[in-house]
Amino acid sequence: MDATKTGLLRPTTGEASHRVTYIELFFDLVFVFAVTQLSHILIHQQTGIALLHTVMLTMVVWFAWVYTTWAMSWLDPERGPVGTLLFVMMALGLLIAATIPEAFGGLALPFALSLVAFSLARSVFAIVAFGRAQRTEHAMNFVRISCWHVGTGILWIVGALVTEDARLWVWLAAIVLEYIGPRIRFWVPGVGASSVHSWNVSGEHMAERVSLFVIIVLGESIVVTGSTFAEVGITWLNGTAFLAAFVGAVLMFLLYFRHNQRHGSDFISRASDRGMIAQTAFTYIPLLLVFGVVASAVADGLILRDPAGAGSTWLAGLLCGGAALYVLGNALFGRSTGGPWLRVHLIGAVVLLALIAVSSIVNPLVLSWIVNAVLLAVVLSETRGRLRT
Repeated sequence: MDATKTGLLRPTTGEASHRVTYIELFFDLVFVFAVTQLSHILIHQQTGIALLHTVMLTMVVWFAWVYTTWAMSWLDPERGPVGTLLFVMMALGLLIAATIPEAFGGLALPFALSLVAFSLARSVFAIVAFGRAQRTEHAMNFVRISCWHVGTGILWIVGALVTEDARLWVWLAAIVLEYIGPRIRFWVPGVGASSVHSWNVSGEHMAERVSLFVIIVLGESIVVTGSTFAEVGITWLNGTAFLAAFVGAVLMFLLYFRHNQRHGSDFISRASDRGMIAQTAFTYIPLLLVFGVVASAVADGLILRDPAGAGSTWLAGLLCGGAALYVLGNALFGRSTGGPWLRVHLIGAVVLLALIAVSSIVNPLVLSWIVNAVLLAVVLSETRGRLRT
């Protein structure tokens, strides 16, 4: 049966099969707010537990978004019911984002309930859509996904009801299950695992959507830089820190979009096993890019507040560690989309981590420019290496 006759699924050929729609871009605005909330946790709470909370919540936000991207690779957002689903999910997503700062505190239950509703609304709707199209294999894939969402949903809600100390461990278990699910193809007792053939998404759509999310987090780094600069006032010292933060964001943009994004999009579009490539290269690995940009944005905001202050391992860890994660993410992304290992990525990541050791002898502003110099060296070396191949 032709998918277009149901009014819910994308056509399987033509531009409409992979085109990113305006309603999807509108949906992304919720995640602009969510990433802002994540950054502000670390800006205002510079502790190890705040870092752990931020990492966990970033993993939640990323998977909420990327699961939706998978679903919208098959569903047609321009059809009324699908568009309505996205609007409902936007409302739930706003609740998730609004409760992020107190997710481990007084707003744990609203956070958990919103997250569970967000996940189940998407997967149950997909079951109905594929069922109407008589695409049983795809419908069963989302039946399995729904079973996993119910399982993790119980953990999210239970975690919200227990003490704060216990909540951390219950929610860690939920996150582990969320991330294991796709790797074992959502295996369910008595039903089995999903077929990889049911994951044959549009490579062009997946690549463009993930690229847009990278733009979102890079945009958040610009927002943090600009808003903090406006707060602290314009001086030569603050202006230099502002410029360092901006240059860092530009270099991160170039590192992914100059070569990796285009190569990855071409690779998955031509591949016969797009589902597995989409899972590895466009579902798991981009999380490193997101972590890297968020950590760097937080570090930039802190440096702008006191550019000539005493160096600290905490600040250096965010700045250098974030940049190293971003470089490593690019290395893994390039390799998972058919490219070679580039030594410059691995060397750059090691050098960036090593810079944490010098944080006690240079001030944060100087360290920021040193990190930029390493990123620039990686960008230039990568470009030279790709031109030779």
